Amino acid sequence: MANLGFVGLGLMGSRIVKRLLGARHHVSGYNRTRAKAEELVQAGMQWKDSPRQVAQAADITLSMVTDTAALSSITEGPHGILAGLSPGKIYADLSTVNPRLTRELARRVAAVGADMLDAPVSGSVSTVEAGTLIIYVGGKAEVLEKVRPVFEVLSQKIIHVGENGQAIATKIAINLSLPIQLIGLFEGVLIAERSGIPRPAALDALLNSVMASPAMKYRAPFILKMPEEVWFSAAMMQKDLDIALEVGKELGVSLRTVELASEMLAKAAEMGMGDEDFAVLFKVMEQMSAKGEASNV
Repeated sequence: MANLGFVGLGLMGSRIVKRLLGARHHVSGYNRTRAKAEELVQAGMQWKDSPRQVAQAADITLSMVTDTAALSSITEGPHGILAGLSPGKIYADLSTVNPRLTRELARRVAAVGADMLDAPVSGSVSTVEAGTLIIYVGGKAEVLEKVRPVFEVLSQKIIHVGENGQAIATKIAINLSLPIQLIGLFEGVLIAERSGIPRPAALDALLNSVMASPAMKYRAPFILKMPEEVWFSAAMMQKDLDIALEVGKELGVSLRTVELASEMLAKAAEMGMGDEDFAVLFKVMEQMSAKGEASNV
């Protein structure tokens, strides 16, 4: 049984903590809004009043937050995770931010004698609950081995890709293709539908063809019925694409299709759909096609 801490008990983080508690690990936790953590407290999580207290109480502290600003808010200052770390402790961040920032944070963690892993995950609400995430890890191999039993509770596969920041780069490389794939699929659905094929039949045909990917198979059906709980919003996906564009600029990589997908996600926000799952891109394309705007994006 490991002595763990977790900061950021949102849609994914709360479910991760549930699995860790179910595996009989001791977990201390913090979230900006305590009310969201009450169910976890009832399940056995020990509430702490700050990220610093979580890091002080735990041997291994994990975090998962929405963006760079949120990561800074939980790591910086007298009440942040950095202030609670000490020699021998491990900090693993599961967030998706710019790799450059992750590398800088890892250097600061090392300065206090602790170790850091960046460990973004590939998956969704359903894969967290099933314990079948894919975890990409950047950092020292020997540190990963200490954390591996914890990650194995959450995942079907753990991939060590290299140094700090490189796991985040891998996650960005994966995520940037998801809305691009959806846009291509949705264009096909609209062509089929306007040829007289019912939407469910068109979607069934495309998702059982050579062009279908696992991500498309579980997200594209949202155009028939959106989930009651948003898995990954259009705004969050646009944040990831913004990071991809930043990294592309830093590395000299042209990302023209990412630029297009980002524009489409911005359209979703303009239409008041930024908080919906990013499968809402279908509604955007449908409305734009009806107005004859698609060719102008």
